[in-house]
Amino acid sequence: MKGECLCGNVKFDIEGEIRNLYHCHSPLVSTDWLQDNLANDRLVLIDASMVNVIGREPIVYDAPVFIPGSYRIDLEGTLCDTESPQVHAFPTEAQFTAEARRLGITPESLVVLYDNQGIYSAPRAWWILRAMGLKQVFVLDGGLPQWLAEGRDTVSTPVAEAATPGTEVGKLDRSLVRDSGYVFEHLEDEDVTVIDARSQARFLAQAPEPRPGVRGGHIPNSLNLPFAEVLEGYRFKPASQLADTFAHLAPSLHPGSGQQLVFSCGSGITACIILLAAELAGYSRLSLYDGSWADWGSNEALPVT
Repeated sequence: MKGECLCGNVKFDIEGEIRNLYHCHSPLVSTDWLQDNLANDRLVLIDASMVNVIGREPIVYDAPVFIPGSYRIDLEGTLCDTESPQVHAFPTEAQFTAEARRLGITPESLVVLYDNQGIYSAPRAWWILRAMGLKQVFVLDGGLPQWLAEGRDTVSTPVAEAATPGTEVGKLDRSLVRDSGYVFEHLEDEDVTVIDARSQARFLAQAPEPRPGVRGGHIPNSLNLPFAEVLEGYRFKPASQLADTFAHLAPSLHPGSGQQLVFSCGSGITACIILLAAELAGYSRLSLYDGSWADWGSNEALPVT
């Protein structure tokens, strides 16, 4: 079977696919690549769509639609720590491990995630898997809408569970997931920059927050990059355009600066869109403020601009 690197049209066989995916340094795969690899026994294809879509007009489907061979994960249930008071809290290591077993994920698996909005919640799932220790995990650029627009085959039901349980065990890298304590401690640190994916109106407290009890405004010294600005249609903008977008946020913001970038949004979902965009643009010291503005804005002890 042949595959294709998203960024360079490089052809390769199954034995070379992972090497070439890493050689292109992209966390994305194309619909062409996925089509060519649907029968690859290393592939674990996951629909990471969410029921609740906030911050954009949702694409609504008349009936369930999946790419053939897809599993389904629940970012608001089985991959969310529902015992935490935090909205959309990162899952526990035990939760992740249980899902990895159900999905048949092993250290050799090539995991591809997509969602039914194009690019919305798949980056959140991608960052969860990355933070839990998976290296071979990618996002389908354009997701289900791009797949459908190209007239590719679909099915009406996902795969329930893998025939052989997975062996991957989650171990959270806590440097990739930050809390309010870390953000507060580094408010004046020039080497740490918080970037907020909410709309400008919410960032400036000109529009109400969708969650009750959450103040308007933003984290002091944070920058605003609405997640829609890194997208073009259903897909991410080219890496060169993304690099320009981040460079325009602040004069000191460039991949060689060595800055720690912490990404925030309403509750830690769309923050992962601009986090993934930052990786595409060449940044490497990336982390997610899990809980994001729902956490910060509801805590009266924390400062708000």
